[in-house]
Amino acid sequence: MLFVFFCSLFFIKEANCQTSEIHAIEQTIKLYFEGMIERDRSKLDSAFDPAARLIGYRGEQFTITPYEEWASGTAKGSPRNPAEYDNHIMSIEIKGYTALAKTELFWPGIYYFDYLTLIKIEGQWKIVHKTWYEEKTNSNL
Repeated sequence: MLFVFFCSLFFIKEANCQTSEIHAIEQTIKLYFEGMIERDRSKLDSAFDPAARLIGYRGEQFTITPYEEWASGTAKGSPRNPAEYDNHIMSIEIKGYTALAKTELFWPGIYYFDYLTLIKIEGQWKIVHKTWYEEKTNSNL
């Protein structure tokens, strides 16, 4: 009976720890979403590790983009209208100091499906890799 009690305490502690880590990862991804919409470089820098890479296809063109290049371009211009964008975290999986998040971003004329790899660096979750897939939408719908 005592063994079951201690095992229960361990699982409760483990679940609470997992919940706080998921919350921290969600906050990092929220900074990523907000940084893109607001074109806020400081939010992007808070979400990404400077050595991050972004890999995917722009139409039929395979691209590998260093974080600095992507963030510089993303932060240019006026903030976007948040009402036109709908970003969601679909899932988060954590193993130790690593995590994988699946997100969906619904932007005017295009859907993005991102797979984000995060690593906990010096106590902070950072996106170190982004792989994306894009689908054009039918603007007549």
